[in-house]
Amino acid sequence: MAFAVGLALASAYPNLPDVSDLTDYRPKLPLRVFSSDGAILGEFGEEHRNLTRLKDIPQHMSNAVLAIEDARFFSHGGIDYIGVMRAAWANLGKLKSQGASTITMQVAKNVYLSNEKTFTRKIYEILLTFKLEHALTKEQILEVYMNQIYLGNRAYGFASASETYFGKPLKSISIAEAAMLAGVPKFPSSANPIANYKRAKKRQLYIIDRMQENGFITEEQAVAARAEDVKVRIGPDTSRVHAEFVAETVRQLIFAQYGEETYTRGLDVYTTIKSAEQQAAYRALRKGIMDYERRQVYRGPEKFIDLPANKDELEEAVDDALAERPDNDEVMAAVVIEANPKKILAMRRNAEQLEITGDGLKPAQSGLSANAAPNIKIRPGAMIRVVKTPKGAWEITQLPEVEGAFVALDPRTGALRALVGGFDFDKNKFNHVTQAWRQPGSSFKPFIYSAGLEKGFSGATVINECAFVF
Repeated sequence: MAFAVGLALASAYPNLPDVSDLTDYRPKLPLRVFSSDGAILGEFGEEHRNLTRLKDIPQHMSNAVLAIEDARFFSHGGIDYIGVMRAAWANLGKLKSQGASTITMQVAKNVYLSNEKTFTRKIYEILLTFKLEHALTKEQILEVYMNQIYLGNRAYGFASASETYFGKPLKSISIAEAAMLAGVPKFPSSANPIANYKRAKKRQLYIIDRMQENGFITEEQAVAARAEDVKVRIGPDTSRVHAEFVAETVRQLIFAQYGEETYTRGLDVYTTIKSAEQQAAYRALRKGIMDYERRQVYRGPEKFIDLPANKDELEEAVDDALAERPDNDEVMAAVVIEANPKKILAMRRNAEQLEITGDGLKPAQSGLSANAAPNIKIRPGAMIRVVKTPKGAWEITQLPEVEGAFVALDPRTGALRALVGGFDFDKNKFNHVTQAWRQPGSSFKPFIYSAGLEKGFSGATVINECAFVF
């Protein structure tokens, strides 16, 4: 029997893949588009990853991973025989089933093998583990693991996961946040902090205990980590620069040159866009379109849903409906719970309630009339759009049907300083700056507006000699 096993191992070893490429680890990296001042404008790729060297990863992040995945990583040769015996004892008995995969074994599986559970694949995994331990240092193996592992929501590696779940760079996370991230690899899709915070929190507390047991943190640090209220980023990143049309234009240009490698070779593209001016252009265009929209006839709610009588079922129904019609930046979606000509009570996600009264009802008075047509009438179950006014009150509104564009050029060099191709890229990807056909009159508007500025007119705005064309 032993001879047969040895013969099988000897015949399989020459068929193992070459692992020397991991000595210069270069994983799939997305295309990233930046402004001239270094702000990220867009990212394109199958795997969202930010390659981070081990020396740049916080020690408590590495320790959290070691505590839960492989506490004896630096002392075993790839196979943790103590862990194997412990897992076998637990699996044979009535204790909770345990695994015995070390970090090196996980690297072998994640980089070179599939997830199929067969005896042959396990043999190859063990052989690859020994080969990796022979070819790479422990630090190199750990670095590959920290960057390669999948952590849900298209995030690969802990640096990307930190941005995804906490909206901050990996170097800035706390022990509590590191412990929560370290718990994600086991169930990356179903138990990440966004999908199931309660489950992620339970696993985080267990990892903090393991960190303390293994001497990675003190008792005081453990107490503080358990008590920390970890804030998870839910919804879109409100701090990002809105330059979706710019990023898409860059993607098309790069794809024309590099093809499918565009999404994997980690290209960083720097544009002439100024992030502050781009954000000002984005806000100015949206404000102009929404101001125009307030003067239009109310077209009615976007859809109607049935509202359950049970409170929990009501909240779930509202959450499901809003998931299908997400917020459009400052133009937010809500479901009407109560409605009359003087007040609307609406609900947003997580049972957040808001009240619309007074001037906030004016844009939709026709929908509150007793004689309103069924498709226009605002009633319980109606899905509406709301915005926050400068005074902090809520106002009913609607998504615009009109479109617009905004472009700013440096007249001395022709460099683009800002470009907004439409009201919302996700709603309509047609770029009204680069793809729309101009009417003849549009070609000389910049000269008229520029002349107007010299005479004190306010029809256009110039920022650092950039003519903003409407």
